Amino acid sequence: MLMAGFDGLVALLSIPLTVFGCFALVDAFIRREDAFRAADKQTKPFWLIILSIALVVSLIFPILSFLPIIGLIAIIVYFVDVRPAIKQVGGGGGGRRGGSSSDGPYGPYNGGR
Repeated sequence: MLMAGFDGLVALLSIPLTVFGCFALVDAFIRREDAFRAADKQTKPFWLIILSIALVVSLIFPILSFLPIIGLIAIIVYFVDVRPAIKQVGGGGGGRRGGSSSDGPYGPYNGGR
C-alpha cells in the first residue's frame, strides 16, 4: 500500500517535469538561431536536441532514475542561464524589441512633464 502511494507521488512529479520540458523545447524552437550564437550559449540545434532528449527521457523512464534527473538539470540550465541571455540579446519569440526602460504601453513616459 505504501509503495502504491509512492508510485502515485512519482507519477504526479513526472507531470510537471514533462510540462516543463515541453515548454522549454517550444521556447527554444521559437527563438532565433543567431540569438543563441550572439549570447554565446551553444547553438539552437544543440539546445533543441538536448531538450528533446530530456523530454523523451522524462516520458520513458521513472523520475527516480538518474536519466530524468540529468534531463531536469539540462532544462533548468536552459531556463536559468540560456533563456535570459537570449532574451537580453533580443532573440524573438515574444517580448518587446527595442525601446527604453521608461517606455510605457503607449510610448515613452516622461514623468508627467
